Amino acid sequence: MRSKKTPFKGRQFTTEVILWTVRWYLQFPISYRDLERMPADCGVLVDHTTLFRWIQAYAPELDKRIRPHRRLTTGSWRVDETYVKVKGRWVYLYRAVDARGQTIDFLLSAKRDAAAARRFFCKALKQAHTVNPRTFTVDKNAAYPSVTRTMKEAGERWRFAKLRQVKYLNNIVEQDHRRIKRLVRPGLGFKSFHTARRTIAGYEILAMVGKGQVAAIPANDMPAQATFIAGLFGIAA
Repeated sequence: MRSKKTPFKGRQFTTEVILWTVRWYLQFPISYRDLERMPADCGVLVDHTTLFRWIQAYAPELDKRIRPHRRLTTGSWRVDETYVKVKGRWVYLYRAVDARGQTIDFLLSAKRDAAAARRFFCKALKQAHTVNPRTFTVDKNAAYPSVTRTMKEAGERWRFAKLRQVKYLNNIVEQDHRRIKRLVRPGLGFKSFHTARRTIAGYEILAMVGKGQVAAIPANDMPAQATFIAGLFGIAA
């Protein structure tokens, strides 16, 4: 769905330059200072602080606009948490993929507890691209059995869904964490929870695009991706 609002109003640079730099930052392990040098090679001078502001403005906007176009995932969920450093402290990124490695959803949380697990499951189950899960494969985190049992009793999840705590079956999601870790590493951590949440939303949604989870875009087809995203904002690529 296209928004009638123009999120680029008042920007000094063209929409094409903004979307190009945002897409590259969110898909490749690069620092803001290194990204600053890339458009400069073509005579476009953009300060790294401006690039940071663009990511904060447009990463969540991309997440919002791309979500309605995702393909359906399967009912075999693999759920795990990984760690992200924010202001010198570790926080928790809940993530789930299906049996094919397609991303189901994600949630950044300051805590690793039952409340956070429940928020993550509720968020994921509300998405239009998810189906009633047949299985939830999780690690040995004690919060998962109680949370899924409570949600089943409350009618918040399919009552026939089975919880499995089998570590080796979760290798697929643990391997998928590396994609996010690789992108986070050049920034040496985030300065605030707010900036981490917005940036990670961009990392995750464009990772889904790269995996081919958007019907209109073949996996890793950068020209098709550029055309599709430009169309979401009502411009020509």
